[in-house]
Amino acid sequence: MKPTRILSSLFMILMGTGALAQTTVQSCNRTVTFDAPPKAAISNDVNLTEMMLVLGLADRMVGYTGISGWKTLDAEMTAGVEALPELSAKYPSKEVLIGADADFFFAGWNYGMKVGGEVTPETLEPFGIKVYELTESCIHIGEKAAVSMEDMYADLLNLGAIFDVSEKAEALVAGYRAELDSFTASLSPLSTPPRVFVYDSGEDVPFTAGRYAMPNALIEAAGGVNIMNGLEKSWAAVGWETVVERNPEVIVIVNYGDVTAAQKRAFMMSNPAFAQLDAVRNDRFVTLEYVEATPGPRNIAAVKTLAAALRAE
Repeated sequence: MKPTRILSSLFMILMGTGALAQTTVQSCNRTVTFDAPPKAAISNDVNLTEMMLVLGLADRMVGYTGISGWKTLDAEMTAGVEALPELSAKYPSKEVLIGADADFFFAGWNYGMKVGGEVTPETLEPFGIKVYELTESCIHIGEKAAVSMEDMYADLLNLGAIFDVSEKAEALVAGYRAELDSFTASLSPLSTPPRVFVYDSGEDVPFTAGRYAMPNALIEAAGGVNIMNGLEKSWAAVGWETVVERNPEVIVIVNYGDVTAAQKRAFMMSNPAFAQLDAVRNDRFVTLEYVEATPGPRNIAAVKTLAAALRAE
């Protein structure tokens, strides 16, 4: 089952001498209707913010949240948001969003909102702040299919409808589809899909990507298999015993936060418990930046990086 995309096309309701554009989209288990495109939007996290930027929506934003507390921006992203304030280094409070006079919040579950937390679609609704939820994150509040590139495409198309830039969103998605299809068609076949482990963080127990997290789709598109693809979770902690038992041939390190990718690799290379892992014995590590490993415009580049690593000698 593919993620539900736009529920209804744009239609016009005549009101007096003018016309009001009304758009309805699917956001996780909710349908959300917009009487007009938002004018004071806030996005949370680097990948969601980049989705807004590629659609040319910076002038519809009053700020962003949830980046500097964990991540750093590259030059491209820094330039894109230089006119916007970061309203909160980590997850925003309800007061931050209300205080910015926001009318829209693009976030997700564990991407700026927590189940039962103070910032949810329901808590923001009385203040006139509509929420669109990142599709990948919907697994935290209900059932959904395993993650796929369609999740990211759906978010761009829905944002396009919400902000009345559907033509641009459709062109972007068509371009991404064509680029990915052309690239994967050109790949040399692998006799068997290499076993891949995603190492996000953690030493006592590793935090990794299950079947509902974007790296699962990226690895499959690149020709590999995520050793945790049977984990019925998005991002979650697992035991090192399971990692050792499944013996990954390639380890994908997600680079962000205080512990660098080099430090994560050094931890695995120097720990005797991992000495017999194929990936460690053959020093087969590949790094993805956080913004590449989470749903967003850089997912196509991430597939290319992974495909090269899976085919390296």
